[in-house]
Amino acid sequence: MKNSKGIIYTLIGLVVIIGIVFGIHTLTGNSASSKNATITVGSQGSDYDIWNHIADSKQAKKLGLKIKVKQITDGVQLNNATAQGSVDVNAFQSYSYLQAFNQEHKKNQLVALGTTYLEPLGIYSDKYKKISQIPNGATIALANNPANTARGLLLLQSAGLIKLKKNFPALGNTSDIVSNPKHLKFKEIDDTTGPRILHNLDAVLISNTVALEGHLNVLKDSIYHEKINVSTRSNINVLATAKKNKDNKNYKKLVKLYHNPAIQKYIKDQYDGTKVEVQKPLSYLK
Repeated sequence: MKNSKGIIYTLIGLVVIIGIVFGIHTLTGNSASSKNATITVGSQGSDYDIWNHIADSKQAKKLGLKIKVKQITDGVQLNNATAQGSVDVNAFQSYSYLQAFNQEHKKNQLVALGTTYLEPLGIYSDKYKKISQIPNGATIALANNPANTARGLLLLQSAGLIKLKKNFPALGNTSDIVSNPKHLKFKEIDDTTGPRILHNLDAVLISNTVALEGHLNVLKDSIYHEKINVSTRSNINVLATAKKNKDNKNYKKLVKLYHNPAIQKYIKDQYDGTKVEVQKPLSYLK
């Protein structure tokens, strides 16, 4: 009887030891796999090219980050993919665009991880060299997505062409114009077509990502562009992720990686200074 009890206790002890060993192995295995997990970064346009460079950089390797870059050319689809998890982090949008998306997609909420850069939005014209030359009744093209429509209208106000109502909302549109002394007409377009239709209209507002793809430099080729100041802070680009991932340490490392001096030199050289680095706390955007 005593021998039977001894055998039972021995077997129980072995099971416990095996369980502990297996548990430690599983825990360390999971920790290692989590540490070395590949982060999928979704992007588009010039940002897609930048993040491919970053993914292959020695700076990423030093931080222990494995990055896969996925291209999704539609911003809403890219944000939905991020919210739903097929993309971990995305790099393409301004803070105002993120806010507009969250307002319209209550079930797919995103948060900003950190700031990256400001690309000044520009007003371009093949017909006129100065804002003051734009005539009465001119037709001006604006992006047809809510965030960029509002951003464009604010730029037109800054240029002195229109006046918007007080407390102009984040998703404001042309109905919020309270003064239009030149009786300007507005045409909403798919913003990716801006460079191609420039010769057809009096002026076109073009985001810098699209301008670069059309071989335009906002600092040299636009007749007016955003200035870097507090009034444009909501237009600063951010890295974004699903709300549930807001405290993910590896995702936050991507912000640090983006601002690495060697990475920044590459971006400045590659894009002729049009992606102006902004390294600010998230509180600065609010």
